[in-house]
Amino acid sequence: MPAYWVARSKINDPVEYKKYTDLVPAIIAKHGGKVLARGGRFQIMEGPDKFHRFVVIEFPTFEQGVACFQSDEYNKAAAFRRAGAGEVETIVVESGDATR
Repeated sequence: MPAYWVARSKINDPVEYKKYTDLVPAIIAKHGGKVLARGGRFQIMEGPDKFHRFVVIEFPTFEQGVACFQSDEYNKAAAFRRAGAGEVETIVVESGDATR
C-alpha cells in the first residue's frame, strides 16, 4: 500500500538550503520514492502562515518512506537545513481511510 511523505518548510537561508535540496532527489529515488509535488504554487487554506514550501512524495510502502527519512544519506543531506537553513515538519502517512 502506498505511503506519502508530506513536508512543510520554511527556508531561512536559500543558499544553504539548496545544498540539501540538491542531494535529496537521488536519495528519494534510491528508496523507491516519486516526487508528486516539490515547491510550486500553493494556497494556505487553514493554519499558520509560517511555511512557504510544500513537498509530497509517494513511496511504494510506509516502511520505504520511513527508511528513506531515517537513512544515513538523508540525514547527512538534512544536516544542511537542520543547521538553521530551514525549518521543516515532516510526516509519513499510509494511504487509505483508516477511520472507517
